[in-house]
Amino acid sequence: MSDTVRRTGSCLCGGVQFSVSGAPLRTGLCHCKDCRKAGGSVYSAFAIWPREAFETTGFVRSYGRRSFCPTCGGRVAWVDGNEAEVMIGSLDIAPTDLVPEYELWTRRRETWLHALPGAEQFQHDRPAANNAEVPAPRWLSHANADA
Repeated sequence: MSDTVRRTGSCLCGGVQFSVSGAPLRTGLCHCKDCRKAGGSVYSAFAIWPREAFETTGFVRSYGRRSFCPTCGGRVAWVDGNEAEVMIGSLDIAPTDLVPEYELWTRRRETWLHALPGAEQFQHDRPAANNAEVPAPRWLSHANADA
């Protein structure tokens, strides 16, 4: 994917809009309790971009590490100093060409869902990175995910 690709997205009502530029650092699916509860679905599909590739307009509220639109309740992104996590379903163009490379918390995956072909599988969180090229998944700390 080109570094010049710009993707846009928004919450359900459009009150919060965002864009991400370039290729994501990684994409994945998560089956943890936090993601299931936050999205009301059996898993979440997300992509992670460098923080500087993410821009947003509009007013957001947050719960823990998740930001959302206070009008419609739609998830927007999780942003820290280094990365921005965007839910793939909040992007404006669907279907997308983003393909999850891994699945997290597969031990909580519904029995009627199958592993995503070709995706790396983790029963819990991804292991911390040992080099600077792949940031440790600090944003995805599921301390209460298995509670």
